[in-house]
Amino acid sequence: MIVNACLRDGLGGSPTLVLPDGEFSEAERRALPVEHGTSHAVFLGPEGAVRFFTSEGELPGCGHGTVAALAVLAADGTREFTLRAGARAFRGTAEITPAGVEAFFDPGPIQVRSASSAERDAVVHALGTDGSCVIATLGRPRMLIEVPDVAALTPDLDLLKAATDEFGLLGCYAYSAGNRYAARMFAPSIGVPEDIANANSTACLAAHLAADVTVDMGDSLGRPATITATATAAGVMVGGLAVTA
Repeated sequence: MIVNACLRDGLGGSPTLVLPDGEFSEAERRALPVEHGTSHAVFLGPEGAVRFFTSEGELPGCGHGTVAALAVLAADGTREFTLRAGARAFRGTAEITPAGVEAFFDPGPIQVRSASSAERDAVVHALGTDGSCVIATLGRPRMLIEVPDVAALTPDLDLLKAATDEFGLLGCYAYSAGNRYAARMFAPSIGVPEDIANANSTACLAAHLAADVTVDMGDSLGRPATITATATAAGVMVGGLAVTA
């Protein structure tokens, strides 16, 4: 089924394919999101096992994909879950509301470091704008960069793919501050030129700022999305609202 994950005011969200796992080949797993018009596919296995794929291959984690998976798993009214992605087990919660399923999960430990000058220069050149930046690692490293206005960005995706490939980055999460945060996630190296909603990178932002954040995404793609992350001494919880399309 298709689940719209991380909706804003009941609209938009990131369409995500969620289906039971089975005897799929690697090629079939990569083809399914393309066939269904989604950026990601989530495969639900026994005992909370989840796997995430884009057209470029398997990912160790996917934030909006986890929100979508929790929405499907909560159909029987269950509210607390233990999920497994790879070797990691983690907690997820889901609450059925009149608007849909409010789903949140523990994305895991997040490390943040300064970006090297080479990393910064390569990504800034591709984005066409300057800003303060760090590298946040959650499963895979990605760059977080604060820019004056995310809506104005027109990145050179070929240059950005070359830069992120060179430095082993998942992508670039650009964000701007305002009444609440706005962000855009560019990840051409994994077959996602721009992500509608990126919950894991939003969790990284909460960890970087050591603060709770609400982030709007997807406006440039005509799919408004909102993600909420809360930061505590114990770690970050992140998620949003999901509905079955």
